Amino acid sequence: MSRRPGAEGQGRGGKPPPRRRKPKPPPPPVPEFDRPPVLLVIAVVLTAGIEVLDMTIVNVAIPHMLGTFGATPDQITWVLTSYIVAAAVIMPLTGYLSNWLGRRRLLLLSISGFVLTSVACGMAWSLESMVFFRLAQGVFGAPLVPLSQAILLDAFPREKHGQALAIFGMGIMVAPVIGPALGGYLTEVYSWRMVFYINIPLGIIALLLSVGYLPQRAIKQIRTDWLGMGLLVIAVGALQFVLDQGQMRDWFNSKAIVVGTIITVFTTASFFLRGWNKPNNIIDLSLLKDRNFVAGTIAITLYGISLFGWMALMPLFTQRLLGYPADVAGTLFIPRAIVSAIALAVTGGLLIRIFDARWLVAGGIVFTAVGTLMMAHYNLNVDYWSIANPSMVSGVGTGLFFVPLTAVAFASIASAKYDEASGVYNLMRGIGGSAGIAVVSWLFVRQTHVHFAELTAHVTPFNKEILPYLAERGLDPYSPQAGPAIAYEIGRQAQMLAFNDMFWFIGIVTLAITPVLFFMTRPKNVDLVPAH
Repeated sequence: MSRRPGAEGQGRGGKPPPRRRKPKPPPPPVPEFDRPPVLLVIAVVLTAGIEVLDMTIVNVAIPHMLGTFGATPDQITWVLTSYIVAAAVIMPLTGYLSNWLGRRRLLLLSISGFVLTSVACGMAWSLESMVFFRLAQGVFGAPLVPLSQAILLDAFPREKHGQALAIFGMGIMVAPVIGPALGGYLTEVYSWRMVFYINIPLGIIALLLSVGYLPQRAIKQIRTDWLGMGLLVIAVGALQFVLDQGQMRDWFNSKAIVVGTIITVFTTASFFLRGWNKPNNIIDLSLLKDRNFVAGTIAITLYGISLFGWMALMPLFTQRLLGYPADVAGTLFIPRAIVSAIALAVTGGLLIRIFDARWLVAGGIVFTAVGTLMMAHYNLNVDYWSIANPSMVSGVGTGLFFVPLTAVAFASIASAKYDEASGVYNLMRGIGGSAGIAVVSWLFVRQTHVHFAELTAHVTPFNKEILPYLAERGLDPYSPQAGPAIAYEIGRQAQMLAFNDMFWFIGIVTLAITPVLFFMTRPKNVDLVPAH
């Protein structure tokens, strides 16, 4: 039987067979650089720096916002809290968002959104609008630090990860220390709105450089674990609420704090129990099977308590107690920032290739603790350099601590997991910072009351120091101004003693990191962190 012309290749019933779709070409491989483009490195450091800078630069402007918005001290804290809570909720989702949107697209979206919301914060007309814009700023800013760290680790060969982390550390550890100085200058010379507008030029530069030099990565088809995401968001959000509001609400004497704590514990336990062996959990919990990563995460959390607790104390000490103007008080952070940057560069470029990374971390702990404990002997007559010098000692510790700790923590993490691991690592650093601010603020108020009560007990007619003190001010025990003058001086002395207590506390918390080092193992990849 002869076939009709054109019948070749037809299926049953004379229908042509379905055309096979050509497979899509695979995405271009992620390039590995012997020497990463300098402009890409600048873009990544700027990206991380503007996000971390925003956490501390705004603190200086808070008193000026009080008058602009007619808010109470309790209300104005939501300007800080809203940003921290939003960033904490989104940050652990960085790995998921990077797989879903693609790393390049997520980074460009985050930078653009961060710049636009910074403009909106600078233009805010009421407290409500400011809090809303700060929430949005926190959402867009959350992925910036984890993505920046992951991009640098990808761009540098493994044997040069120490250099990569030193460069990254200059943005992540130095920027928050510079923040108060820059914020104080902008607020005093221009306006508090400038602390937001400063993000515009920095963000635009980072965006343009990222567009030109950030390589494409494949977008994965993934199923969203909505229940896991919900549990994670609620757990982190509730925890941040408890940390941020606990001191102002008298902790567990507040029903809101009790409820927030219960929600935190329940949702956290549910998240881990449900997702431990679940392959498509919103966060890959197999990361927690890596001993070095877990130890490093615990250590960076405790160091966050130390660093951010100290940063919360210094403006109170220098401005409220010693009476320094905001811009002068801010300059006290600069020596520590400079020393930290130098120590980071030396550690990442040289020391990490010579010494066991765990010994470097131990050295960083000791230097940080010693510098802080030196501050525990301050008095009301302390001068500028007596404040700055111990800070520089602690700055050496910061430089020694960050690079080797992060190098060890990420030594055995697969590059495909960098985004996810960085999100968890930096989340815990942020939670440590929030805990440090909350606990130190609460203990400071408590210790001030304790010392005030103790000092007041010594105000008696038989105290020989009272009469000379009053005479120097042209007063006597029967003057109407005598009581307020004595109370004022006792208040200052009580605060000074409370500050000393807090510096002791921060130093001890820093030293408490040391046992974590015994759980770290020497990295298998000795090219990354040589140990002799």
